[in-house]
Amino acid sequence: MAEISRYQPTDRRGVDTLVRRVFGHDAANASQLRWRWQHALNPATPADGPLILVAREGPTIIGQQSSMPVVLQANGREWRAGWATDLMVAPERRRQGIGEMLFRAFDGSVDAALGLGVGPASRPLMQTLKWPYLQAVPCLVKPLTRRALRQPRWPMPLNRLVSAATLPAVKLVSRSRPLVAQVEPLRHFDDRFTELWERLAPRFDLAVRRDARYLNWKFIEPPHVRYSVVALKRGETIGGYATYRHLHEPLGRVTLLVDFLTDPDDAEGLATLLRWVDREARAADSDKIRVFATHAAYRKGLRRSGYFTVKSALELGVRLDASISPAFYRDTSRWHVTAGDADHDPGPVRARTASGAVRAVDPAPSSK
Repeated sequence: MAEISRYQPTDRRGVDTLVRRVFGHDAANASQLRWRWQHALNPATPADGPLILVAREGPTIIGQQSSMPVVLQANGREWRAGWATDLMVAPERRRQGIGEMLFRAFDGSVDAALGLGVGPASRPLMQTLKWPYLQAVPCLVKPLTRRALRQPRWPMPLNRLVSAATLPAVKLVSRSRPLVAQVEPLRHFDDRFTELWERLAPRFDLAVRRDARYLNWKFIEPPHVRYSVVALKRGETIGGYATYRHLHEPLGRVTLLVDFLTDPDDAEGLATLLRWVDREARAADSDKIRVFATHAAYRKGLRRSGYFTVKSALELGVRLDASISPAFYRDTSRWHVTAGDADHDPGPVRARTASGAVRAVDPAPSSK
């Protein structure tokens, strides 16, 4: 019978062995620096060590459930929260309830349980535990070239036909527009960004605390992915920021607007940040820009800037304690969640298969 317990420093070799068995040697080697960043350097990690649970059989570790701790603001207060990450079980011990045991232990270890990029293995567990919120994060795309609307599952003649038919509309929405405020590249978030968060926090019903310490850890210090970051400035006052990066996908190049923050009512400020990202995407020869955003005011501003809604493969799960009214989960228009939350490398949207492998999912256009 497997025993679930808190990770100890002496478990590191056993966890590394498990990762190699589940994901292969290359993935295990690549995870070394990421593990230290995600757990040891995380400013929200408790003083008594990372929030990692392991399943043991004697001296052997046969399963793991990690939690990436964050400070969550929700329903007018701050919560000790954790993003569920890296649920894995040894191949020969799958379908024996070990994954559910680990996930239940995680669910009971934090005041607010969160999941982003929920996969087929985790969704049934969340449903079993009656998580009150489990929905897709809205995804929006702005086309920049005629290749932007191509889909991997379509035959090439159909992709060419769609590209030709939509080219006039693409040229219209992708035209360059002037900046209306100052934007500067960043290499460090200073205390002004903490002041920005304190000023804007009451505008959100649910959001991870985005102070300077968190932002530096999340977007400046990660060893496994590089982000570009810019600040919106009006004089010496910080009005917001945007984080983005560029990558190749099967049928083109994409710029991902990973995370951003402005006053939801500052339409001019958001438009300025989006126009900067437009310029950077064109300079990188991207075919489109993709962003995930839950907040209704931000999505309105994105649509005004030429973005349109597509089918999303990035699911969000939220479970606060039983004192929270069900009505809180029905209205998410003031929630602020992006692809930059949790531990997602926001390349092609990732989803874990039942076997534990990672597959890429390219959002398809929605009829909405």
